[in-house]
Amino acid sequence: MAGYLSVVGGLYVFQRNLMYHPNQTIATPQSFGVPEMKAERLPTPDGFPLLAWWRPPTTADAPVLLYLHGNAGHLGDRAEKVRPYLDAGFGVLLVTYRYNAGAGGTPSEAGLTEDGRTALAFLKAQGVSDDSIVLYGESLGTGLVVKLATEQRYRAVVLEAPYSSVADVAASIYWYVPVRYLLKDRYDTTAIIKDIQAPLLIVHGTRDRVIPVRFADRLFAAAVEPKQFLLIDEAHHTNLYDYGMGKLVLDFLSDLPARRP
Repeated sequence: MAGYLSVVGGLYVFQRNLMYHPNQTIATPQSFGVPEMKAERLPTPDGFPLLAWWRPPTTADAPVLLYLHGNAGHLGDRAEKVRPYLDAGFGVLLVTYRYNAGAGGTPSEAGLTEDGRTALAFLKAQGVSDDSIVLYGESLGTGLVVKLATEQRYRAVVLEAPYSSVADVAASIYWYVPVRYLLKDRYDTTAIIKDIQAPLLIVHGTRDRVIPVRFADRLFAAAVEPKQFLLIDEAHHTNLYDYGMGKLVLDFLSDLPARRP
């Protein structure tokens, strides 16, 4: 019993070390093949300068993609993923979190949500309207995107390898621990996704072992129309773009109705 309680206590104390993986690399767009993007620092209201890469849209009516990435890596790891959208003329804002790239913060669900709001405030300051913005979330970032999408109506929402809640995923891994009572950051996307008022696209790989498909199924079932769920056969958690996800997203966005007047 003492050993079990020690394991439970350790998981509780170090849970954020297991969930978030800080990376202090200060990547530059030029070093990762997207020289048209410009590095920016976006200060949060509580004083953390988030590293971001920004390229405005090439035409006034082009969408602007806000990309919120997963729990690990750096901006350069996502350069190839945003390339299709840059080539299509989209504006792209790729932003990392307060615990990365020398911003000086520590991770939490509340803090990362504020990071997302900071990115949206930057876009507003650039003159980008809400109905031009496509909220794009990758893995952990899907929970942030769902939360942000419930606060305002945007052009569209795209979720790459999402989850129903962090509690669901954690409980499947640490089945021997009462994780639902221990979690500090829950990202309970299933409970709020019904409040999204924008067209929704979920893309998942059939061989994803990090976030198995059943959790994306659960999330999709809770969402309201209009919504699409695309499964990519053979794809894993991190290689969806090797199987053509960029084209799937562009096709989805091209089929959306014209922007609201």
